Amino acid sequence: MINDTLLTAVEDELRRGPWRLRFADEVEARFEEDTQHQRSRSMVVAGLISAIIYCLFLINDHSFRPDTFTTALTLRVGVMLPFGLPILWWVYRGVSPAQRETLMASTVIVATVISCLIFAESTVPYSYLDVFSFGLILLVGNIVYSLRFNYACVSSAICIFIILLFVLSYDPMPPEAKRLAIFTIIAQALFTLVANYRFEQSERTSYLHVLKEKIRAGYYLKDNQELSRMSVTDPLTNLANRRQFDTVFPVRWQEATDKGLCLGLVVIDIDHFKAYNDYYGHPQGDECLRQVATAMQANSRDADLVVRFGGEEFVVLIANASPEAAKPAAERIRHNVEALEIPNHGVSAQSVVTVSVGVAVLYPKVSLAPAELLSQADEALYEAKRQGRNRVWVASAIDSSSGDSAIDGLSVSA
Repeated sequence: MINDTLLTAVEDELRRGPWRLRFADEVEARFEEDTQHQRSRSMVVAGLISAIIYCLFLINDHSFRPDTFTTALTLRVGVMLPFGLPILWWVYRGVSPAQRETLMASTVIVATVISCLIFAESTVPYSYLDVFSFGLILLVGNIVYSLRFNYACVSSAICIFIILLFVLSYDPMPPEAKRLAIFTIIAQALFTLVANYRFEQSERTSYLHVLKEKIRAGYYLKDNQELSRMSVTDPLTNLANRRQFDTVFPVRWQEATDKGLCLGLVVIDIDHFKAYNDYYGHPQGDECLRQVATAMQANSRDADLVVRFGGEEFVVLIANASPEAAKPAAERIRHNVEALEIPNHGVSAQSVVTVSVGVAVLYPKVSLAPAELLSQADEALYEAKRQGRNRVWVASAIDSSSGDSAIDGLSVSA
């Protein structure tokens, strides 16, 4: 249901116009959750690279305006780095999306202020030419950091305002140079904002398509899993079916062979079920099968495979079994089915539904085939029926030292 709602919201976002970047709240929250980790780390890497390049401008400061080099060194290294590096650490550790964008935008604004202070401090000829490099700071914020568009617009506007204050008040700079510098910086801001918008729009559109396919893939996977489950499940009782048994049995046999463990098989048949069906009809017979199957499942271990083998016959495959453990397990099933007290008037007015149970336990080995275990359990079931039904017959006795097995009749009756 949640995925249905999300898929509808994603499709709505894809259909809407491209001018509005922010998604609806549900999709926006998912977008930030899915992209925040990678985005934060990308911004930190970009911030570290930008910090290095920003400090390398000290080379320009030393050669271009030696009169203010001490000021430049103090501001770039003593102010900018102590301000910026903790911000990168916080972003790396994880902050909210709004905090992340605000903190990173603040580094752009502070870098602009520091660059303007260095520029305004110098009185050497042509120091004002440095203004033309201030557009690089906008480039970092809008393209390298790729701030979210709203934050990029605000930080760019603040930076331009700061630059205007310093440029217009700097007397050594000719008016013509001031006009050109201001025009150039505004143009750089606009160009980088257009690029920023397109980058974010592309990122968000791509994300919507990917998310849509993920949701659909989830549906397909769910459908495939359901089909796979249905193919190995009996639709009436929800137990494993014969196909699943035929797949699992050889695997369990091989595991027992490799580990030197016993494997047990319990074969169960509902007594006089034809008489039950003839008397009550097939719909009621189906209900009887469901109740018996539920009792078997409830009285088997989670590790055991309970199977509707066909018709009214069931099997329970017991891993790491032993005659001492298999016999009580089979008797527990027999007793609990009888305790259901499902009337079977097709036999007599006093009769209830019961089961006959055959048990076989073997040490699998190379010289034996899995069919041997099934054959012995079947023989035990037939013997339980010959002995009067509603009983457990154990057909295997094991010589644990040699691994040999032999038929050894052992009856447990009601």
